[in-house]
Amino acid sequence: FNGKKNKKNEPGFVSFASLSADRGAPSRPQSPRSGSGLLNPLFPGTDGSYWAYAVMLLALVLFAAGIVGNLALMCIVWHNFYLKSTWNCVLAGLAFWDFLVLFFCLPVVVFHELTLKRLLGDLSCRLVPYLEVSSLGVATFSLCALSIDRFHAATGPGPLQTPKVEPCQSILSKLSVIWVGSMVLAAPELLLWQLLQETVDICVREPSVELPESIYSLVLTYHEARMWWVFGCYLCLPLLFTLACDLVTRQVVAQRLPQKPAEQRLRTTVMALTILYVICNLPESICNITLAYVSAHALAALPALALPALSLIGQFLLFVRCSATPVLLLCLCRSLGQAFMDCCCCCCEECLPDGTSSSSSSASTAATSNPSSPTSPTPSSLSPSSKDETMKSLLATEPAVCYDRVKDSSTVIGTPC
Repeated sequence: FNGKKNKKNEPGFVSFASLSADRGAPSRPQSPRSGSGLLNPLFPGTDGSYWAYAVMLLALVLFAAGIVGNLALMCIVWHNFYLKSTWNCVLAGLAFWDFLVLFFCLPVVVFHELTLKRLLGDLSCRLVPYLEVSSLGVATFSLCALSIDRFHAATGPGPLQTPKVEPCQSILSKLSVIWVGSMVLAAPELLLWQLLQETVDICVREPSVELPESIYSLVLTYHEARMWWVFGCYLCLPLLFTLACDLVTRQVVAQRLPQKPAEQRLRTTVMALTILYVICNLPESICNITLAYVSAHALAALPALALPALSLIGQFLLFVRCSATPVLLLCLCRSLGQAFMDCCCCCCEECLPDGTSSSSSSASTAATSNPSSPTSPTPSSLSPSSKDETMKSLLATEPAVCYDRVKDSSTVIGTPC
């Protein structure tokens, strides 16, 4: 037990977060304090206020785009039965964790950057890193799951357009493995951070000496290996696994049949998510590894605000990934994008004035009642057999349906709104 305090002072026990005050030091010039004791970041017009305006503008853009995109992706998968496949549910789970990071972590980080005070005190100091690392785990395992699902869809006995229908229990079990595994691996973050309240609130990445001996040794081991653990598990693992699955899948598909457009879309989606994930996480990992092996003299020569600014950039890259992921999915996944556009059209029609909606409905009624119209339905097109064929064609072009027993086939197709 006597070696606890000495262990922290050993050579090499340095990291990017600890050098930058563990994501707690201000990365801008300080502004005068207001009467309530908080810093006023917007007045007077100095370099610090301009930096505050830039941070607020970027945070608002990321928050709005991420919240709307992730909510739309979750609602589309939830309200459409024919979209509840393993593929789409994994994407919806990824959107849920991105939503949590943006909704909780982004305001806390921006508020601290502007006022140098920590919202919720020690709770946010522990919970924000935990949610961020859990989000990295969910993204890592989701990319691996999507690669495996693509391999099964491409190499299965049936055609790619009609994936295997899986029950809801199977999908929930896969999501639970991703979520529980990510939360368990990120659990040491809850014991690793402490809040120091001096002139400013600083979150320090240092295990408390008040922990029991066995827990303290585990947390201290995680602290020492955290840099390489994040780099290996949350960066190298998804990249290498995705590339390996892509190579194997392409070889297997090339031996069977020529590559189909649906297979190309799946490959494009997985590779685009992987590239976005690596681009947003690689800079912080490189900075962590570089600064850990830089001499103390070189670190002292850096500007005072350099390390806190790099730390803030690393966190905002995480927020950029959380905001850009749903936009990327809605653009690349045809079924999700089409459902989103249908939902937007439904909302626009509901927002139209009564006169416009009534005139449009009367026009559509007149067009339907006109037998000579080329778009008017014929009796043969309304027959039950044609309805069944239309239903099968719709189900064949979309991911697998998640249901147990559906007596009425019309309830399988959900509406986007």
